[in-house]
Amino acid sequence: MERRRLGKGGPEVSAMGLGCMGMSEFYGPAGEAESVATIRRALDLGIDFLDTSDIYGLGHNEILVGKTIRSVRDRVFLATKFGILRGQDGSWKGVCGKPEYARSACEASLRRLGTDVIDLYYLHRVDPETPIEETVGAMAELVRRGKVRHIGLSESAAGTIRRAHAVHPIAAVQSEYSLWTRDPEQNGALSVCRELGIGFVPYSPLGRGFFSGQVRSVSGLSEKDFRRNSPRFQEGNIEKNLALLEEFEEIAREKGCSPAQLALSWVLSRGKDIVPIPGTKRRERLEENAAAISVVLSPLDLARIDDAVPPEAVAGTRYPAESMKTVNR
Repeated sequence: MERRRLGKGGPEVSAMGLGCMGMSEFYGPAGEAESVATIRRALDLGIDFLDTSDIYGLGHNEILVGKTIRSVRDRVFLATKFGILRGQDGSWKGVCGKPEYARSACEASLRRLGTDVIDLYYLHRVDPETPIEETVGAMAELVRRGKVRHIGLSESAAGTIRRAHAVHPIAAVQSEYSLWTRDPEQNGALSVCRELGIGFVPYSPLGRGFFSGQVRSVSGLSEKDFRRNSPRFQEGNIEKNLALLEEFEEIAREKGCSPAQLALSWVLSRGKDIVPIPGTKRRERLEENAAAISVVLSPLDLARIDDAVPPEAVAGTRYPAESMKTVNR
């Protein structure tokens, strides 16, 4: 597996990470044995960048990841997140970036993960009620205390990134980024990261699985799969989006790769400072994703892909209206 650096002077990690969220929630049932086997297989393939959060499965995901890597902790670059609040019933309670909450959330994550230090600690969503300088100041204190090695932001606007980085070096910014979500290119977040030497970590680089070509309607999805409520998968939108796949899938056939591999190769091609974290809960998909690193795209290939999936042609927002309100813009 190729290696990349998060930012100009940041840590070196595998060029592709593993998003572990679906092992606990959001994409239907997951078997724990297969999830554990998938994490271990990722390490065998040289994928050492694992991504979780305190809200995935209400803490279950951190516990799962933590116990799986305990005997090989030194081989893992471990990232987790805080800042989104949920009730014990799974309800969404807003966001919090207050310094005291940052400290308590970190201690709770360390306990669930069974580790003494988090390699990369992200603010999951920016709290509009708390100045980013205060939140990052508390995160910097966690670095000084040896609880955290590097800090990051998720779904943050360019101006917020700049203000945060002035308080303490930001190692990485995580945002949704894929062929059908080009927001970081358009809102300045990616360019400010490059200006400041901050790594960029795309989540959902396969468009919530859309670019795998496996999801043709929500009818085949689990009742608990959150894509049932995702605007881009809804009737009236998904038909328009599926039309974009036709030429894209033809390009994949010509390249001798799967549509998922082509989509990941496109993301990887956007720059050596970009480290996508496709999520999966199965070894089969993990191995398919990892093989995308060997797909080479020519300038002509990239132009054809951009023509096949123009971002302005994508139907539907990436989150429902209420969830979009939590994205710092």
